[in-house]
Amino acid sequence: MTHRESVPPQVSGPELAAGIGVIFAATMMIVNGIFQIFQGLAAVVTDEFFVTLPDYVLNVDVSTWGWIHLVFGVVVAIAGFYLFSGSRVAGVLAIVVAGLSAITNFAFIPYYPIWSLLIIALDVFVIWGIARSGILQD
Repeated sequence: MTHRESVPPQVSGPELAAGIGVIFAATMMIVNGIFQIFQGLAAVVTDEFFVTLPDYVLNVDVSTWGWIHLVFGVVVAIAGFYLFSGSRVAGVLAIVVAGLSAITNFAFIPYYPIWSLLIIALDVFVIWGIARSGILQD
């Protein structure tokens, strides 16, 4: 009986790029979720932290926005952890959650514009990272 050395397979080219893209997207989703949790906590704990604008199309109380961001931040972070599994379902779920996060933050722009734009940019990079990684292909 001969023993063969167990040599890990070499990963290169597109496979390496796909793995890096998924790791990047998952990490950014977790960071994005934590940011949104803090954003939600700031709105719930201190209602005057965010400035409310009169005559805005979406007239929602700031503490309501806080709960929306708090719950959605947890969902985004959990989807980020799930994306580390590398499954196609995780990739689709992550793209959907990142898209919804971008839409939610777009509606929040009048309350905290620079922060909302930062989160939207992270969501766009997450969607790009997942789409570019090839995780959605057979």
